[in-house]
Amino acid sequence: MVKLNKIYTRTGDAGETSLVDGTRVSKHARRPSACGEVDETNSVIGLARIHTKTISDADEMLARVQNDLFDLGADIATPETDKPALRITAEQVTRLEAEIDLMNSNLDPLGSFILPGGSPASAWLHLARTVTRRAERHMTELAAEEMVNRDAMRYVNRLSDHLFVLARRLNENGKTDVLWRPGQNSGQN
Repeated sequence: MVKLNKIYTRTGDAGETSLVDGTRVSKHARRPSACGEVDETNSVIGLARIHTKTISDADEMLARVQNDLFDLGADIATPETDKPALRITAEQVTRLEAEIDLMNSNLDPLGSFILPGGSPASAWLHLARTVTRRAERHMTELAAEEMVNRDAMRYVNRLSDHLFVLARRLNENGKTDVLWRPGQNSGQN
C-alpha cells in the first residue's frame, strides 16, 4: 500500500516529475500528460458518483472503474521494461465488456445520436466519457513513440463505451436520453 507522509516534495518545482522507475521527465511529456488525463477521468467519475449512491450496482461499477483508473495511471507511469509492474489486465477489459453487454441488453437500439444530458448522473457520465476519449488520444500519442500496454489501450477504449451505456441506463434505460435532431435549428427542415 502507498504511504504518503508528506504531500509536497519540491522535486517538481523545475517542471519535471518522476516516473515509477525513477526516470525524470518533463511534466508536459507524453506519459505524465496521459496520466493527468486518466486522473481527470477519475475525478469526473467521482462527481458522477455523487448521483449514483442510491443505485448500488451502478455505484459499485463506478467504484471498480475508479480503482482501475489508479491501476491505469500506474501502468502508464511505468515505462515498459522486463521488471514486474502493475499493469491493466485482460480480465479488467473483459469485466468492462461483460458489464457493457449486460447493461446494453436492456436498452432500445439507438435511432439517433445522443446529446449529453438527461439525469445529473448521466450528464456527468457523458463528461467522463469525453474526458476518457481525450485520455485515449493522449495514450495513442504516447504509444506512437513508446511501448504501451495493449490491455491498457483496450481498457480505456472500452471505458468510454461503458460510460456511454451506463449514462443511457441511468436515463431510465434510454427513455429520457436527449436525442440529436439533425438540422433542427438550421432552417433546413
